[in-house]
Amino acid sequence: MAAPKKGRRPAGGQSRPGRALALILIAMVALTGGMFWSGHTTPRLGIDLAGGTSITLKAKAEPGQESAVNETNMNTAVGIIERRVNGLGVSEAEVQTQGRENIIVNIPRGTNEKQAREQVGTTAQLYFRPVLAVTNGAPQAAPSATPSGSPSAKPSASATGSTAGEKKSATPTATASTQGRALTEALKAPSPTPTASSTASTKPTATGTPQATPKPDPATAALEQKFTALNCLDPKQRTAAGQGVKAEQPTVACGEDAPGVWSKYLLGPAEVGGRDVDDAKGVLDQQRGMWIVTMDFTDAGAKKFQAITSKLSAQTDPQNRFAIVLDGEVVSAPSVRQTLSASAEISGNFTQQTAQDLGNILSYGALPLTFETQSVDTVTAALGGDQLEAGLIAGAIGLALVIIYLVAYYRGLSLIAILSLGVSALLTYVIMALLGPAIGFALNLPAVCGAIVAIGITADSFIVYFERIRDELREGRTLRPAVERAWPRARRTIMVSDFVSFLAAAVLFIVTVGKVQGFAFTLGLTTLLDIVVVFLFTKPVMTLLARTKFFGNGHPWSGLDPKRLGAKPPLRRTRRAHAPVDAKEA
Repeated sequence: MAAPKKGRRPAGGQSRPGRALALILIAMVALTGGMFWSGHTTPRLGIDLAGGTSITLKAKAEPGQESAVNETNMNTAVGIIERRVNGLGVSEAEVQTQGRENIIVNIPRGTNEKQAREQVGTTAQLYFRPVLAVTNGAPQAAPSATPSGSPSAKPSASATGSTAGEKKSATPTATASTQGRALTEALKAPSPTPTASSTASTKPTATGTPQATPKPDPATAALEQKFTALNCLDPKQRTAAGQGVKAEQPTVACGEDAPGVWSKYLLGPAEVGGRDVDDAKGVLDQQRGMWIVTMDFTDAGAKKFQAITSKLSAQTDPQNRFAIVLDGEVVSAPSVRQTLSASAEISGNFTQQTAQDLGNILSYGALPLTFETQSVDTVTAALGGDQLEAGLIAGAIGLALVIIYLVAYYRGLSLIAILSLGVSALLTYVIMALLGPAIGFALNLPAVCGAIVAIGITADSFIVYFERIRDELREGRTLRPAVERAWPRARRTIMVSDFVSFLAAAVLFIVTVGKVQGFAFTLGLTTLLDIVVVFLFTKPVMTLLARTKFFGNGHPWSGLDPKRLGAKPPLRRTRRAHAPVDAKEA
C-alpha cells in the first residue's frame, strides 16, 4: 500500500485560517467606514415605524388596451406620482413598483400629507395647448407676450416630412393690452352689449355717434393677474398652477428650460388631448445623427392637430408654439412653421435618455392607465414606535434564549457561536444602513421579523458544525483532525439549508406586494450573510481554537470533553496475523 505523499492536506483542511479572518475584518471595516462617511448611521425606518401613510395602487387598462400595463408605463407613472407628492413639499416620499401592476406609495407624515393622498391615484392628464405668452418664471410687474428671445435648453418641433422650429426663452416686449386681447380671444368671451343699466362708458366717434367701451371680462382679468403673480421658482406654486383647470379653459403653467431655470406660460384651451396620440417614442435619426421624438396621432387626433397647427403656423413667436402639458406642467413647447397632420416629430438638443423619457410621457397619455386604491394604511408615529419597541424586545428575548441554550449545552463552544452572531448582527446593521440611501430600503416591522427569524437560521448553522465535530470525537479522533474532517460534511448541510431558505425568501419577494417584501428581503439578506460568517469567521476561529490546550485537550467546560461525549478509544492501525498456508490449500 503506497504511503500518502508528504504535504497533502486532509479533506476540508484549512492551513491558513488567518487569511479568511483578515478578509472578513477588512470587509467589516470598509462597510462601517462607508456607513459613517455617508452620514447614514441608522437604518432608514419604514412607514409603519416612522409614521405616515402607505398606499397600494393597482393599474388598470381600458378595455382593448391591456398592453398599456407594461414596465415602461408603470415606471413613467412612478415618476409622475413621485413628482406630484414631492412637489407638494412632502419630503422623502417613496414611490416604487411592486410586481407587474402595483405601485406602492409611502408618504411620511408631513403638512401636505392629506393633499398628497388625494393626488396620488389621479390619472395623469396630457394636453396640447397653444402658447399665448411666455416669460421668465419670477413674478412680473406686468404680463407680456414674447415675440423673440434666445434659444433655450428645450427641444424644437418639426413635422414628419421636414419642418422644424426652435423653442425660445422669454424676453417680455409686448404690452399688457396685447396679452389682454389674447386672453379675451382665448376665453372666447362675447363683448358685452351696452344697455341702459350698463356701467360701460361712452365716447364720441368721428361721426358723433356714442360708442360703448366694454368693461373688462372678470375671468380675463383674474387669469391675467394669476399669470403676473405666478412664481415658478416656488415648487408649491408650480404644482398648484395648472391643477383643477378644465381642458376647455385657458390656464397658466410652468416649464423647466434647464436644470433650475423655469419659464411661465399663458396657455389657451387644450386643442389635442393625450388620448389623441396613438404612439410616441424616442428614436435616433440616422441621417441627421440626432435623437428625436416621433408622434403618431389617431384619426380624430390627426384632424385636431392639423387644425391647430394650421392656425399656429400663421402666427409669430410665441403664438406659433404649442405646449405639451402633463399634470399642469409644460414638458416641452416647440414651435410650428407649417401645418402638421397625422404624424410629427420633436427635434432639438435631445440626449437618448431625454428623448426616450419624453416619448414615454407622450405614450403614457396615449395609453391611459387608471389606478384603483387597493389599500390605505395610516400609521401614527406613536404606534410605529410601539411596534419597533415590541419587535426589538421580541428579538432580544429570542437572542437571549438562543444564548442560554448554547451556553448550557455547548459550554465553551458557545463563545464561538456568540461571536459569530455578533459579527452577523454587525454586518446586517451596517448593510441595512447603507441600503437606505443606496436603493431606498426601509426597515419596516416585517423586516424586523425577518431579522429575528434569521437568528435561528444562523444559530442552526453553528449547531450543525458543532455536532459534526462531536461525531468525529465520538469516533475516537482528536480535536484538530475532527475539526477538519467535520467541515466538508457540515458545509454541505449548511449550504443546502441556506439555499432552501434563500429560495423561499426569493419566491416570497417576487410573488408578494408591499410590506411582506420587507420580510422576504431581510430573510434573504441574512441568509447570505450566514454563509459569509460561517465560512469566513466561524470555521477559521474553530480551527485556531482547536490548537489551544483548553479545547484541544477536551477540558470539561470546553464542550468537547471526550468522556462526556462517550468517545471510543483512539483509532489505531492493526495487522492481523496470518497462519502459514499449505501449497495445496493455496
